[in-house]
Amino acid sequence: MKKIEIDDELYQYIASNTQSIGESASQILRRLLNLNSVVQNAQETVQPAEAVVQPQGEAEPAAVSNDASGNVFDILNKEELAMQKGVVGRFLFILAAFHRSHKADFHKVLEIKGRDRIYFSTSKAALLESGSSTNPKNIADSQYWVMTNSNTTRKKMMLHEVALILGYSAQQAETIRDYL
Repeated sequence: MKKIEIDDELYQYIASNTQSIGESASQILRRLLNLNSVVQNAQETVQPAEAVVQPQGEAEPAAVSNDASGNVFDILNKEELAMQKGVVGRFLFILAAFHRSHKADFHKVLEIKGRDRIYFSTSKAALLESGSSTNPKNIADSQYWVMTNSNTTRKKMMLHEVALILGYSAQQAETIRDYL
């Protein structure tokens, strides 16, 4: 397998066209470039039985019943998730996927709060005012900010709450939480 460098815009385009958990960049590009039939024909010539590639890990959860929104499982790619830098990087990546798939309802995350702090805001300043050492970070491609100076357990709880508030089942929320 060869590695290539691509610019951020192209990378985001490829990532936004992910259709299933575990789908690799190569699989996405083959689908987008309609190369699946060429590869399939070549494999049938060389091998009588075509190998079926299954994504590693759990089966893809059922679609969310909320028809007005997308499904974060259609956007999240475990390969890309693993490439994120640390827990905070994965946390922000998952939140960005939620935002992309639920733009109309994402404002609901503003309701998720701690005992003394707010976790989400539409401004960095509001998070800074809510407590010391909040380390606010912008959720990519959104106007939303999130507090990142919490332990991994708290971040998992926040992701779980985000999933529930956006209409996912408890089981799906646990699956998302475990991605962190």
